[in-house]
Amino acid sequence: MENQARTLPDLLRRSAYKWTGRPAMLIRKGTSFEPLSYSALYETVRRYAGGLRSLGLVQGDRVAILSENCPEWAFADWGAQSLGVTVVPIYPTLPADQVAYIVRDCGAKVVLAGDKTQFEKARSLDGTRAVLLRGEGESLETASASNEIPQAEWEKGSDSIQPEDVATIIYTSGTTGEPKGAMLPHRAYTFLCASAVKTLPVNENDTFLSFLPMSHVYERFGGQVLPLSCGACIAFAKSLASLPNDMIAVKPTIMLCVPRFLEATREKIVDASRKEPSSKQKLFNLALEQGVRHAQGKFAPLFPVTNALVGKKIRERVGGRMRFFVSGGAALAPHVAEFYMAFSLKVLQGYGLTETTAASCLNHPDRIRYWTVGEPFDGVEVKLAGDGEILIRGQSVMKGYWNKQKETDEAIDSEGWFHTGDIGEWEDKFLKITDRKKDLLVLVNGKNIAPQPIEAKLKASPLISEAVVLGDGLEHCIALILPNLERVREALKEKALEEKDDAKLAALPDTRALIKAEVDKVNKGLASFEMVKKFAMLSQPFTIESGELTPSLKVKRKVVKERYKDLIATIS
Repeated sequence: MENQARTLPDLLRRSAYKWTGRPAMLIRKGTSFEPLSYSALYETVRRYAGGLRSLGLVQGDRVAILSENCPEWAFADWGAQSLGVTVVPIYPTLPADQVAYIVRDCGAKVVLAGDKTQFEKARSLDGTRAVLLRGEGESLETASASNEIPQAEWEKGSDSIQPEDVATIIYTSGTTGEPKGAMLPHRAYTFLCASAVKTLPVNENDTFLSFLPMSHVYERFGGQVLPLSCGACIAFAKSLASLPNDMIAVKPTIMLCVPRFLEATREKIVDASRKEPSSKQKLFNLALEQGVRHAQGKFAPLFPVTNALVGKKIRERVGGRMRFFVSGGAALAPHVAEFYMAFSLKVLQGYGLTETTAASCLNHPDRIRYWTVGEPFDGVEVKLAGDGEILIRGQSVMKGYWNKQKETDEAIDSEGWFHTGDIGEWEDKFLKITDRKKDLLVLVNGKNIAPQPIEAKLKASPLISEAVVLGDGLEHCIALILPNLERVREALKEKALEEKDDAKLAALPDTRALIKAEVDKVNKGLASFEMVKKFAMLSQPFTIESGELTPSLKVKRKVVKERYKDLIATIS
């Protein structure tokens, strides 16, 4: 593409010279945020490059970053990119054995640990040096203060990096098996930056609020590299707990998020409205009804009034300047998108994978079909195979899996098409994801069933938090259902039933009756062979720590089936 940066350090240098005095980042200092200009960021990255070089890292080496989000994570990442050192991000939530697997598999020379807990995970690994990312004593932060590289020497070195050099190795979440390291070259990032702005109108007046894990390719590209490529500013949220206050303080214009965040925020807004006097509840419900009709393109005569009275307050809760949310990482339920759009908050659903550098398709703010994942990015080829599998080709596709040629050959065919494993269909130029190829259920009668749409319908109920539909080798579909126990308690209060123990509450006949009514509602809209004929109740949410969720919050179906095999046997 015209005027496309060659590599990541080339991209940062261009931005630093173009937007010298503009704020590149907002760094938290106590309870407030202080700006860091593009020129100051560039100098900070140069210092961190010196610190990394003092640890013995040279072009072609691998460095792992095992840390929660923080500005130093970004400084180390950009510093490594400027040296031609490949960055291997690792989720800090991963247990020690999985950290050890990734570090050993990629051959990382150094592990940068965000805190002492992460340091302990890494320091026992033979042949790898563990260094704290920040803090006093031996840390990259202190090493960077006294090992600067002269600017001319530093820039000359970064000029030797080539577009095809591997910028990062990102390990897949492992929903279907052993994690694989996707090798993403510099050109994948720079190509997508040049392409994305044609679909996502981002510019130097935008402020991104970053809270998703920087170890995930979605946040790494869309929340870090893309903003800096176009002169925007990045603010770092302190934590998920601080996010509501951070949104008000930062007043972001764009936020990258996952559906679980949007669903949780929606729940909080709805719950807050229920505590208001009845007159305000009625106004909120009217605003929601009129807003959803407006979002769906239907006649909504009261929308201008309700949007001004109620919508303004909802928008203020996310800072008051939000241009749009970008949702990715998992399927977004249409009713969740409609909720935000009811209050004039745009939600742009997109699609991509680690192997395609996160972004392949996205809805444009001026032509949203929120039930789809949008249109392919300029220069990204997308087609459907004969069985409906989505295939992607272009400069954003990985070079392959690290040290796994067999798996690489299985994923990328001889014509360069990456086989995503997702099933889709076209709606004009818009792509719809219908299921995962490997998740398709095959009943004993040979019927193929896509479980994800059924699960989405079940989870649309306010009484259901999670649902996993199963059916392989069975005569009919069954489901494991985690009730929204808070909502169940509210519903059962009317029957004078109050049970504080979650397991006992989930086991109550009254709770089961509530959930059965919700399952029956969903079944009415399904084909007979798709209907959930039996279900079992869970009382404990899926977590990353227990192994049922990937770090990007996808359900590991194989793990769930194994963990609850005895329970499944009672209903199948």
